[in-house]
Amino acid sequence: MYLISSSPATQWKTRPVSPARSGSIDLSVTEEQFQSWEGFGGCFNELGAVALAGLPLAAQQRVMHLLFDPRGCDFSLCRVPIGASDYACDWYSCNEQAGDFGMKRFSIKRDTKCLIPYIKKAQRIQPRIQIFASPWSPPAWMKNPPVYNYGTFIRERRYLSAYALYFLKFVKAYRKEGIPVTQVHVQNEPVADQKFPSCLWTGAEMRDFIRDHLGPLFKRAMPDCEIWLGTLNTGDYNGFPNTVLSDDKARRFISGVGFQWDGKHAVQRTAQSWPQMRLMQTENECGDGRNTWEYAFYIFDLLRHYITNGVNAYVYWNMLLPPGGKSTWGWLQNAMITIDPDTRKITCNPEYFVMKHFAHFIKPGAIRLGTEGRLSGNAVAFRNPDASIVAVINNPFAGEQRVTLAIGGVRVGALLEAQSIATLRVKPQTGRSLE
Repeated sequence: MYLISSSPATQWKTRPVSPARSGSIDLSVTEEQFQSWEGFGGCFNELGAVALAGLPLAAQQRVMHLLFDPRGCDFSLCRVPIGASDYACDWYSCNEQAGDFGMKRFSIKRDTKCLIPYIKKAQRIQPRIQIFASPWSPPAWMKNPPVYNYGTFIRERRYLSAYALYFLKFVKAYRKEGIPVTQVHVQNEPVADQKFPSCLWTGAEMRDFIRDHLGPLFKRAMPDCEIWLGTLNTGDYNGFPNTVLSDDKARRFISGVGFQWDGKHAVQRTAQSWPQMRLMQTENECGDGRNTWEYAFYIFDLLRHYITNGVNAYVYWNMLLPPGGKSTWGWLQNAMITIDPDTRKITCNPEYFVMKHFAHFIKPGAIRLGTEGRLSGNAVAFRNPDASIVAVINNPFAGEQRVTLAIGGVRVGALLEAQSIATLRVKPQTGRSLE
């Protein structure tokens, strides 16, 4: 029997566990059941695609296997931008023709050169991958002022109706390419007025757009694509989730709520007030490009916060970037894997191992279980569809901890490395540890 451990000293190491028959239990996994799990993933962005394309084909395959193969992170739920994100190569939208309210000039031609080949590489390894999509900015001619960064949407009916059609055309175009876009989220970070592509929306404006334009159109023309209230970067529960979901007509079109950044402060209240609503963490906080273990442990805490407050899925931001992770707009951000364009060196960064501790072991369809004991504040547990039980545990301290764990009817002792993350998976019934 053994567990997998990651720390600054050991990136991914098998560590033994042994039967324990006496002493206090530091972590016990209970039979109390919470939310079901839908998946982990990351975002497909242009700068990631460019970094990947700089490698030989065999090396590209190795990188994609690290992310999408069941022996790697086994990602199955990922994000794609509608038009330019802050990690696009430059500004663009899917319709640059001002006044084209019928969306006759809509096109994803640019995406076929970069993003779509990136996604198809993932699909060849992970055929069941699902995609959700969100815009950072509408086409500039739909905004006031008419620029991709800053500004607000023009709140006139013809613009709102045309924008709903813009979403529909995107889903249809991607599906024609064989990419299953199964969700659309209305706006990336609706309270962020940034120098990169962005657009301000209030909760009331998002409610009205969903209720009067996007919802009716998708119900009629694309009923199998979900509409989500996302991606919310605000802790203003009453101004956004509560405002939108309290409207009965708007709510009937909404399948879930997506949160990122300061949205973490609204997750608990949303889960309590709207228990029937699915929730997602839609963008992992992105760091400063240094890819340190210190920040990786902060990401563990984010994962635990979102999971224990009821989300059904968790999505990383940039899976791949060059070292330093500099965006087109000048920001430095972390990535799971960095690819040096000069040396072609591939580096799995600390956050890769954090994500793998969760995503490799916790499968879609898993049910979160309760935990008890002094380690509960640093752990989560799930029962997988195959009935195996997974516990992911963080030792945040500078010294090793010898602990006793009670999981799936098995009581074992283990040594947790200093400042480490460990995962134990126990087979159903037999009590034998798989990993």
